[in-house]
Amino acid sequence: MTKLNDVNTTDIHDAISLGCRTMCSVFNADDNDIPFFGSLVRPDAKLTFASYASESHVPGRHLNALLNAEDATGIELDEDAIEKHANAAFYSYSGPIPLPLNRETIDGELKNCIAHNIREGFHALYALAKYRQSEQACRLAEDSIAAIFEYWAPSHAWDRERIEGMGLRAPGDAFVTGLARAIGPLVKYYEATGYGPALDLAIVLKEKTINGIFTEEGGYDPDIFATHTHSTTCIMSSLAQLADLTSDSTLMNRVKAFYDNGLWDIRDALGWVIESSREDASPDNGEVNNTGDIVETALILGSWGYTDYYGDAERILRGHLLPSQLRDISFIEEPPNPEGEDGKRDVANRHQGAFGFPAPYGHQAVETSHVSFNMDIVGGAVGSLCEVYREATRFDSAGHWVNLLFDHETDAINVQSPYTGSALRIRTKYPAPLFVRIPSWVDPASITVEGTSESPRHTNGYLFIGEPPVNRELSFKFAIPEQEIQLKHRTREIRTRLRGDAVVAMQNFGADLTFFDPID
Repeated sequence: MTKLNDVNTTDIHDAISLGCRTMCSVFNADDNDIPFFGSLVRPDAKLTFASYASESHVPGRHLNALLNAEDATGIELDEDAIEKHANAAFYSYSGPIPLPLNRETIDGELKNCIAHNIREGFHALYALAKYRQSEQACRLAEDSIAAIFEYWAPSHAWDRERIEGMGLRAPGDAFVTGLARAIGPLVKYYEATGYGPALDLAIVLKEKTINGIFTEEGGYDPDIFATHTHSTTCIMSSLAQLADLTSDSTLMNRVKAFYDNGLWDIRDALGWVIESSREDASPDNGEVNNTGDIVETALILGSWGYTDYYGDAERILRGHLLPSQLRDISFIEEPPNPEGEDGKRDVANRHQGAFGFPAPYGHQAVETSHVSFNMDIVGGAVGSLCEVYREATRFDSAGHWVNLLFDHETDAINVQSPYTGSALRIRTKYPAPLFVRIPSWVDPASITVEGTSESPRHTNGYLFIGEPPVNRELSFKFAIPEQEIQLKHRTREIRTRLRGDAVVAMQNFGADLTFFDPID
C-alpha cells in the first residue's frame, strides 16, 4: 500500500494553474494535434484517441476551463494550446451538419454524431466567442442552434433519417445523456453574446427536463435519469445557472429539491459521486467533474441566500475535490515505446495536475485494477474551480462577502484562512459592510473578534460588521474541532476524521495510492 506524498493543496489558484498546464499538454502529435481523450496510468500508462470524444468533446471542456482560468485568476495561457483546442473544435463542426462530430478512426472522416457532445461543442464556441471574440465561433453556434431546432423536436427527438442520409451515424434519442446536457453552455453563450435563440433553446430543453425528470419531489430514478451520473449532475448545475439568469424561483426550487434528496443516492458527505449508478458498478469509483457540478450548484444556491450550501461546497473542496488532483506522479511507470508513439511519450509529466475517477480515499478504488484520468475531466474540474475562485469572496451593492474560508485576495479584500494560520484574518480594501460566513460547527458566541470596536451581528449564517476598518486587519479566532463521520457507500461505510471541513484521516481498506492518513 502506498500513501502518496503529502502534496495536496488548498490553494485554489495553484490547483487551477496546475490543471491548466495539464490541459496544454494533451495534443496528439500523431493526429494533427487533436487532443487525446483516453488516459491510463496503471497498469499500462498511455494517452489514447476516442471515436466518441476526442475532437468533439475535449476541446470544449478545456477551452471552457482554460479561458475561464485566464479571466478569473489572471493565469497566463499558452496561446498555441488555445489555438490547437480551437482548431480541433472547429474541425469537429466541419462535417455536413453544424453539430460536433467525431471520426471512427484517426485516419477516418467525421462520421459519429453524438448528442452527448453537443454540450461540449457549445462550451468551446461560447468560450471562444466570449474570451477571444471569435466570429467563427459565433457563426457556428448560431448555425448549430438553428440545426437543433430543425433536426430535433421535444416530442419526437432527432430526425434520424435525414441525418443518416448525410452519411452520418445519427444521435440516439436519450435526452438526459444527450441534448439536455447543453442547457448550461447555452446559458453561458446567451450571457456572453445576447443571442436570443440560445436562451430560447435552453428554455425549451428546461421545460422538457422538468416534465417528469427533475420533479418537485427531487427524487433520483436511474431508469429516468440513466446511469451516467455526470449527465445528471451537469444538468442540475445547468438548471441552476438558468434559474439564476432568469430569476426563476420555481426552477431553483426544483434544483434545490434534487440537491437535497435524489442527489444523495449518488453522492456522499464529501461530494464524491459514483461514476455510474449501474447495479454492478464499483461502489467507490467516482468522477471528479460530477463533484465539480455539485460545487457549482452549491455556490449558486449559496448566493441565493441558502448559506449552508456554501458550507457544503467548502467541505467538498477540502475533503475530496482538491485532494484528488494528481500531484505526486512518482508511481507512474513510463511505458516501452519502440515506435515513438506520442500517446506513450512523457505520460507521467503530462498527467500531473489531472483529475479523474478517484475513490474518497485515493486514486485507486479497492475493487479496480486500473487508474485513469480521462482528459475531459481535467477541464470539468478546473472549470468548477474557476467558479469557486470567483465566489470565494464577492463585492456587491451589499458590501464584502467572505463565503469560503480559503486564502484569497482580490482588488477588494484579502483573506487568510484559519486552516493555514492561527485565525481567520481579513483586510478590506474598500469602505463597505462586511459579511463573514461562519461554519455550522462554530458557535458564533465563541468567536473572538479583534481589530474593531464594533460588535458583530449574526445574520443568516454570517457575522456582519457594518463599518470594518479599511486596510487594517480584522482577526476572527475560533476553535476548529475534530469529528468523525461515516461516508455511506453501497457496500461499506468509510470512517472519516475531519478537522473542521478538512479530512485528516480516512479508512482505506488497504487501497493503494491513498490521499490521507489511515484510520485503522
